[in-house]
Amino acid sequence: MYEVEVKFSVADRPALEQKLLLLAGQFREPVEQVDLYFAHPSRDFARTDEALRLRRVGPDVAITWKGPRLDTATKTRREIELPLVGVAASRPDGPPATLERWTELLEALSFRRVLEVAKQRVSARVRWEGAEVDVALDRVGGLGEFVELELQACEGEVQLAQARVLSLARELGCGAPEKHSYLEMLLASRKT
Repeated sequence: MYEVEVKFSVADRPALEQKLLLLAGQFREPVEQVDLYFAHPSRDFARTDEALRLRRVGPDVAITWKGPRLDTATKTRREIELPLVGVAASRPDGPPATLERWTELLEALSFRRVLEVAKQRVSARVRWEGAEVDVALDRVGGLGEFVELELQACEGEVQLAQARVLSLARELGCGAPEKHSYLEMLLASRKT
């Protein structure tokens, strides 16, 4: 599967939320997401335009690999995300699948922590041009407010998915897309 995503900085979140409600957006409860990014022991992910992260949402942990971006208009890339189920799920006396335990495993394999990205996320789903577009309103520590529009697509459906998310962005009055990931923006802010 491919993740087709566009991200925009948000100046007026209440106005954007109102537009989404008018499009019958179905909002979910806010969640805190903690994303911990890792560097590969022998490959420079910054050069290959890849990412490896552990994500914690409540007690749940998932591991995600994101491949290189395939275009410049959207952040389209292959993505593999797997939930990490700990021993506690099958054996109540076992240790839970925590971010710390999975970090310990990756570090034992010579992966190195790069940075943690913490955000408050409110998700919504909007029916647009025959598809259910995932919308995420993010408040990212150290960066501010953003909106992400995302569709998952098979290889043959990528161009259609790109057209849909860009069309919804225009409908919502979003400005110029943010080309950088939260990780890239936070790393750049540390250098200044």
